[in-house]
Amino acid sequence: MKGVLVKDLYIARSNILVTIVSLVVLGFGLSFLLETSALLVLAPVAATTAAFISITSDAASKWNKNVITMPVSREQIIGEKFLFYILLAVLGMFTALVPCVVIACLGADVTLFSLCLYGSIGMSATLLAGGISLPCAYLFDPEKSQIVFMMSFMASTGIITGLVLLINFIFPVKEHILFSFHIVLVIAVIWFVISYKIAVKVYRKRDIT
Repeated sequence: MKGVLVKDLYIARSNILVTIVSLVVLGFGLSFLLETSALLVLAPVAATTAAFISITSDAASKWNKNVITMPVSREQIIGEKFLFYILLAVLGMFTALVPCVVIACLGADVTLFSLCLYGSIGMSATLLAGGISLPCAYLFDPEKSQIVFMMSFMASTGIITGLVLLINFIFPVKEHILFSFHIVLVIAVIWFVISYKIAVKVYRKRDIT
């Protein structure tokens, strides 16, 4: 699986580099208009587009037909894509922290609370969206998968809103806002793991010969 991961990193390196530079520039730009920490919501979402591109690229180049002849199980192939997705999300998060730390050192009001809050929201949205789009990338053709990919991020915001409203029935979210979004993050992680299991079952039954 390591070799497959290296392959995806090699192919997506230019896309990843552009995303990193864009996030850093955007972070410094936001410092003049909004709270820089808000970039943590966008960063992991933007960074993970390379994972979806790698899936559609594999399908278009017929790479899937070649890899099944190698000593790599279908479960490992799926696991690599999900791992690649998480690595990109974490990379996006750390990239977004760069302008936040720099601006904080220059005296701007960047608090640990805001970093944790926006980071939790960003990772929750990314994992929820990935849990929707990644299995669909193996279930549908590339055109339909692309539509699902774009809609998944809109769906993730709706899911987060619904979860927050549900949590508010248990205890007031405004009084425990950080804890509430940490609960949402835990749910997103669980959903991402379940999604991986679903994707493995779908790919095992899929005829790619």
